[in-house]
Amino acid sequence: MTDRFAMPTVEVLKAREQLVLDHFHDEVRQEWDDVLATFPHPHYEIIPTLTVHDGDGEVRGYYHDTRVAFPDQDHEIIALRHSADAVIVEFWLLGTHLGPLGGIPATGARHRTRMTAYFVFDENENLVAERIYFDTLSMLKQLISGVNLRDPRTWPLVLRALRGLLAMSSDPNPALVDTPPADL
Repeated sequence: MTDRFAMPTVEVLKAREQLVLDHFHDEVRQEWDDVLATFPHPHYEIIPTLTVHDGDGEVRGYYHDTRVAFPDQDHEIIALRHSADAVIVEFWLLGTHLGPLGGIPATGARHRTRMTAYFVFDENENLVAERIYFDTLSMLKQLISGVNLRDPRTWPLVLRALRGLLAMSSDPNPALVDTPPADL
């Protein structure tokens, strides 16, 4: 069994960091083949919606859907940290909401949402998962911030946005909720 406190060598940490930075850069460039090449098997876990995108096809679908919603999506990295088995990145995700995001209709608003992503590596230094955490309420607030809530004509848009948000997290992936406690 591996010591969970043992840190990899500096060379391993540098290689992981470069892979993660390349991953971020290629996502902004929308070079999906290059992004997917950072994994032996692409796997995304979106914790706020309790959804998993597993395998090439599902992850490409995730990329497609998020870039329809935010074609100008970009990142601003705040901090990058290392753990024994992961690179942890705090960043701002930015974009203009020009297409539907799941059931949330386009609002034309910009968002800047603080996020954390865990890039998890296995014992062979393969990237096995990107696990993303963020506050969906702060994102939704920004997406509907330009909507005049005093105008009854905009209420259907806001209602569709709220319903869309709820629908995005209505069927949690069991792998994300049926987790055993850590053996500490």
